[in-house]
Amino acid sequence: MKKRLLFLLLLLFALFAVIFVIPEVLERYGPGRGTEVSDSSTGTLEPESGRTEPGTETLESRTFPYETVETETETEETPPETEYDPGEPVAREKIETNLMIASDIHYMSPSLTDYGKAYQTMADNGDGKVIQYMPQIWEAFASKGKEPDAGQKFEWWKTRDDRIRGTVCRIKSNGLSMELITDGQIEDAGEITETYYYPYDACDGRRESGSAMACHRISICAESGCEETLSVIYDMDGSDMGAGHVSGEESTDTPRGIAAQIIDGLKTYRKGLEELAGFRDENARILSKSADQFISLRESTGRKTILAGYPFFEDWGRDTMIALPGVCISVHRYEEAESILRTFAAYERRGLMPNLFPEGRNDPMYNTVDAALLFINCVWLYSEASGNTDFVEEMYPVMERIIESYKAGTDYEIRMDEDSLIMAGSGLDQVTWMDVRVGEILPTPRHGKPVEINAYWYNALRIMGRFSDMLGKSGEAYEALADKVRASFEKEFWMEEKHCLRDVVSGTKADTQIRCNQIWAVSMPFTMLGPDKERQIVDTVFEKLYTPYGLRTLEEADPEFKPFYGGEVLKRDLAYHQGTVWAYPLGAYYMAYLKVHGYSSAAKAYVKGQLEVMEGAMREGCIGQLPEIYDGDNPVSSKGCFAQAWSTGEILRVYEELER
Repeated sequence: MKKRLLFLLLLLFALFAVIFVIPEVLERYGPGRGTEVSDSSTGTLEPESGRTEPGTETLESRTFPYETVETETETEETPPETEYDPGEPVAREKIETNLMIASDIHYMSPSLTDYGKAYQTMADNGDGKVIQYMPQIWEAFASKGKEPDAGQKFEWWKTRDDRIRGTVCRIKSNGLSMELITDGQIEDAGEITETYYYPYDACDGRRESGSAMACHRISICAESGCEETLSVIYDMDGSDMGAGHVSGEESTDTPRGIAAQIIDGLKTYRKGLEELAGFRDENARILSKSADQFISLRESTGRKTILAGYPFFEDWGRDTMIALPGVCISVHRYEEAESILRTFAAYERRGLMPNLFPEGRNDPMYNTVDAALLFINCVWLYSEASGNTDFVEEMYPVMERIIESYKAGTDYEIRMDEDSLIMAGSGLDQVTWMDVRVGEILPTPRHGKPVEINAYWYNALRIMGRFSDMLGKSGEAYEALADKVRASFEKEFWMEEKHCLRDVVSGTKADTQIRCNQIWAVSMPFTMLGPDKERQIVDTVFEKLYTPYGLRTLEEADPEFKPFYGGEVLKRDLAYHQGTVWAYPLGAYYMAYLKVHGYSSAAKAYVKGQLEVMEGAMREGCIGQLPEIYDGDNPVSSKGCFAQAWSTGEILRVYEELER
């Protein structure tokens, strides 16, 4: 009996400690709290040496892993604590936010965290890349990874807009200008420069530090024990911020009202995208909104284009043609699809589409063998979804030139061989998507007859036969050539002993390497192999290359397999297509899997189950987006672009097929 009583008392004591004592200890001495020690000479409590209390840290006291930048700032004296008297005026706390103008900020310095609730939430649920919370608001006036230009000035001045009850300013630097509207108080901060260390970039051999500059400070006062909302609006589009803004009960001429209108407008817009796409699956609905972030207006053409990936890539012809079916067609963005296709059609040259679009006075680069053939595929998918035969007729002359140029031969040794298969590439020219070149090193040489290019070629010929019939023209020549391609393809590419296809026909060891490129010989709208061989390809790809986050670019058993993507540029490039997992081929794999299993309910259920991992992928890196790549050996943390257009687009196509 005594033992039971003692046990109960101990249990009650433990519960008391958990509920009352431990939270109090953590609140006082947890992360970010200065550990108090007794000063024996005075008997008072002082913070531990080297620590400062949150909220009292100044720029002078901050330390940075890479470099310490000393600046002069004014600090306010902390008023002595006094007993609260209801009859006296309530003290007002000043909340300050530095506005930093930065050259390279996406991973913050550890010294900038307050270890508060927001930080802990981010650290507990983040991916290890962005784990510091900071109150600054940033705007870039220099290219990522670069310092501001020598002598570059950052100017700001107050302006006046009688329609807005708030402070309006203009900020200007490096030829860029933006408007600032706020209901806070703005003060001149001089030019405070700080340097930050980026561990995620450092581990990849990229620049490990970047500079930031504060040119002004915004503050707002809050009554003790009360909350205040600070509204800050930046506009670089030149939109009319002072007129026509309506948001619920908010006044339309205040910063808060304008901000609410902007937020409400964006919510309404994104809800409209979701409804237009019409997906039932929640992950698909999220991706349908995320796809919109890749569609952009190209000033040099005046039409829409697709940005390949954030934060590194602009619009590439190949990436656009792979991403467009999912980013535009699967979500019913037909007008955008037309605009993008017209953009590339206008720049067709010698049967090729631009691989890299013109910037400034630079001419387009056409070093891609697949973009033009995939252009024809995009027109087909668009016409099937929209029923717009007028657009097909408009694009038909461009598509004719593509086929004729490939048959006769065009740039970069792209030509049809005697067996009717397409050859491409020579020397140092890398013209497939596995296009890395490091000086005179080609980590993944694929000169000859690449497997996916000939799958695209056959698909394009069959499409042209259908289009010709649709427009009252003869498609017999296209169909006859497609038959020859089909016969040659199976003879040249099929490896009976490996139950799959060669990656390239070149007479080198690269021919028999097992890569993911063969999956497109099964997933395209028109394919060349019988059901049994297609099933074997899907099974082999699953066995050798499949991961839940993407397909490996080379099987693990290959001597050239690189298990890790990282380090300096050379190491990264040597691994880029040598085993690294890419997310976008996963779409083709699932489309092929559904096809060889007859689009059965069981097959759809299996694919849907496998796609559940996408929810984790959309949380791990950029929220709501799918990344570019993962390590080949252990693909658990995304790398490369944190948001990649063709990754998002190809998975959207799978969801479309599942809900068809």
